[in-house]
Amino acid sequence: MPDIIQLLSDHIANQIAAGEVIQRPASAVKELLENAIDAGATEIQLIIKDSGKELIQVIDNGKGMSPTDARMSFERHATSKIRSIDDLFKIRTMGFRGEALASIAAVTQVELKTRQAGSEVGSRILIEGTEVKLQEACAMNVGTNISVKNLFFNVPARRHFLKSPSTEFRHILDEFTRVALAYPGIGFRLINNGTEQFHLTIGSLKQRVVGLLGNTYEKKLVPVEENTELLNIQGFIGKPDAATRTRGMQFFFINNRFIRNAYLHHAVVKAYEGLIEKESFPFYVLFLEVDPARVDVNVHPTKQEVKFEDDQMMYAYLNAAVKHALARYNIAPSLDFSLNSEIQQMSAVQIPATEIKREETQKGYLYNVFTDSHQAHVVERKDSLKAWKSLYEIAQTPMPSAPGEQQSHTIPSQGSMYAGNNEAEDTSNMLLVHGDMLVTTVKSGLMLIHIRRAQERIWYERLLEQWNDQAAPSQQVLFPSSYELPPQDALLLNEVLPDLARIGFDIAPFGQHTFVVQGLPSGMPTGEEKNVIDEVIEHLKHEAPDAVSKRTELLLAHMARRLSRNKHAIMQAEGQRALIDELFACTQPEYTPGGRKVFVMIKKEMLEGMLG
Repeated sequence: MPDIIQLLSDHIANQIAAGEVIQRPASAVKELLENAIDAGATEIQLIIKDSGKELIQVIDNGKGMSPTDARMSFERHATSKIRSIDDLFKIRTMGFRGEALASIAAVTQVELKTRQAGSEVGSRILIEGTEVKLQEACAMNVGTNISVKNLFFNVPARRHFLKSPSTEFRHILDEFTRVALAYPGIGFRLINNGTEQFHLTIGSLKQRVVGLLGNTYEKKLVPVEENTELLNIQGFIGKPDAATRTRGMQFFFINNRFIRNAYLHHAVVKAYEGLIEKESFPFYVLFLEVDPARVDVNVHPTKQEVKFEDDQMMYAYLNAAVKHALARYNIAPSLDFSLNSEIQQMSAVQIPATEIKREETQKGYLYNVFTDSHQAHVVERKDSLKAWKSLYEIAQTPMPSAPGEQQSHTIPSQGSMYAGNNEAEDTSNMLLVHGDMLVTTVKSGLMLIHIRRAQERIWYERLLEQWNDQAAPSQQVLFPSSYELPPQDALLLNEVLPDLARIGFDIAPFGQHTFVVQGLPSGMPTGEEKNVIDEVIEHLKHEAPDAVSKRTELLLAHMARRLSRNKHAIMQAEGQRALIDELFACTQPEYTPGGRKVFVMIKKEMLEGMLG
């Protein structure tokens, strides 16, 4: 049999390796920005065309490269950062494996211009699919100017699977934001299709956060600063009212390198326990400085996943630092056992107690109560409290109905027919259970209704009807509210504004990343719009690649889920009756849009069987 194993050519091997590092235009942006930072640049300019598919250009004023280094930088595993295996565990720079430029050159057309401070002329190189087309001298400023054109021009299948321009540009914004946050001492500019999106000057971390994420964060930042022998923590966390229902405003940096770590995220969320809703995500920009020997950044091609020598130690320090910051700025309650200076100056504290004062105190009411059975919580017993049980029983006794008054409700014929029982002429008593479920009697037994799921089905069909009518009534608000969103979220909201308008939202852009809400769908409680918008954006962020065709259905289902959290509407009997009427007027009252049961029937025979 002939041999079938053979070595791949360098050209094919480079294209395969490029897939590990360059997954989309944002991957190339990240690598090029990090190279500029490693070159010591103080001003970096990023130019984007067609969401990076046509052009990604990075211009910096760093130290530049010699002609030989410029050529060598495109070879695989060519790096100036590592000389021995020990250097791999002392990495403090951004790039170090020598794969970035080689991977980019394998799937793009690259033009590189660079000049060092001591050279009179620079060097210009043209590379296309790893093949060097030209290298010559050129005139340019000190630094590097690299242009990456026609991404995946030689791998059509990869280019075909790129997402929409807005989605790809949103990923570029993510990478730009992470790099710019980590280096407030470097000026950044971002120009997209000829329009300047950001012009960030050198400043403090707080100025950089506000410049990147919006003015809304300016008064919501709480500084964090804890220095220990093993770990230094610095940065900002958001006040509880800065928490949102969208992920993406959480930033961890280990030695100035952005990372993702669910374990450390849990440490921060745990510190906010009791301060924010369970469904909300706190804002934070935290920089953790640790000995490079204690963290391994070489576990993933993008270097966004790391391994720590002691995860539990990192968790404990981070959790304590966030708690301390919240308590220090009187956001979270903390116990302080030290006396106030004014209290310490009072005569009762300064003058020693005399024997006469002790005797008077021991005869007092408070002294006797707090020393009874040596328990501080014992309350003086009074005869008037002995009958508390009978009072409670009286309060629980249902009031008799007035003559002719009816406490029952007739189940609509739609629900009876749907349930397969002839209950239309039977009346039912309704009982609210734990505020979450509604129990009502019918001829054949009991019906147990999940209130929130019933509201979810009702809202879904209401929104779907408005969508199909294409003329949903919009309830204009008396005082329009404005919301400033991070750039990435603003892009997403812009995409779905026409869809939101079809179901009654009147939202208009107001500035670059600000929107004004002027009208709401009929029936939506005022003040709920921000939560709905946040959760719609969060849904779009994690939308499945094949879900675009079903976006309307998923969007309506998600909004219905959010709007179904109004428990106040069913606290009174009228609201309970209205809920049942609306539920059984739906085309599919038995299940939510997500397929969960809304109600169950418990037959009278089953109840008798339970009781033997």
